[in-house]
Amino acid sequence: MNDSESIIDVENLVTHYGTRMILKGVTMSVRRGEIMVIMGGSGSGKSTLLRHLIALEWPTSGSIKLLGNALEELDNDGFHALRKKIGVAFQGGALFSSMTVGENIMLPLAEHTHLDRQTMEIMARMKLEVVDLAGFENLMPSELSGGMLKRAALARAIIMDPQVLFCDEPSAGLDPVVSSALDELILRLRDALGMSLVVVTHELESAFRIADRITVLDKGHILFIGTVDEIKNSSNERIQNLLNRRTEEAELDPVAYLNRLTGDKSV
Repeated sequence: MNDSESIIDVENLVTHYGTRMILKGVTMSVRRGEIMVIMGGSGSGKSTLLRHLIALEWPTSGSIKLLGNALEELDNDGFHALRKKIGVAFQGGALFSSMTVGENIMLPLAEHTHLDRQTMEIMARMKLEVVDLAGFENLMPSELSGGMLKRAALARAIIMDPQVLFCDEPSAGLDPVVSSALDELILRLRDALGMSLVVVTHELESAFRIADRITVLDKGHILFIGTVDEIKNSSNERIQNLLNRRTEEAELDPVAYLNRLTGDKSV
């Protein structure tokens, strides 16, 4: 891994949904060849950050550089070229139910290249081999288990050999054995294909297994960025609450509580 080279740079990112501020000045980077895990509690902003990184949503202010490209400066042609260099494995797989597994995996090739059908089929079978799904190309997504759907989604995400792979909750809803196998697959993908990965997850065991570094979001702020050992040894109380699944005791203001219940905003 080249510590000196960043492939993603996020600077002072601010996001609003209506009047509510979601991201509050997020600054972070991802290095070439590393697995960066983004963690945080529910409502921390991690999914919003991911959608900004893959240009599905736009922030209120701030900047994102992806593979040296400032996203806010790209035109349609620039986005089209950049998206060929990244892969996204969505939560739940997001395979098209009316297409076979092989057709799903070939879809990016059909959309972005002029390869003939036979070549695309060979490439799809190669990627199915990589994710341990050899011979499953003619099945429908409904015939796959949850873990197989996740692996098929990874095969589609890497079909064009991206430089960066984004994964949204890859282990969500899987049993521990299948989840561990998926973690091993992610590590193999990084090592074999030389790609960088950004993984959003709330699974601590998975995060500790695959991460080179972890970014912890808390209520829209960056709470921590560091290695697995650094986060485990952190003295920050909020970090330890997250790691040990401890709830935080909020101090109750009786007047504010009553105002919330009655909808009274005058006080």
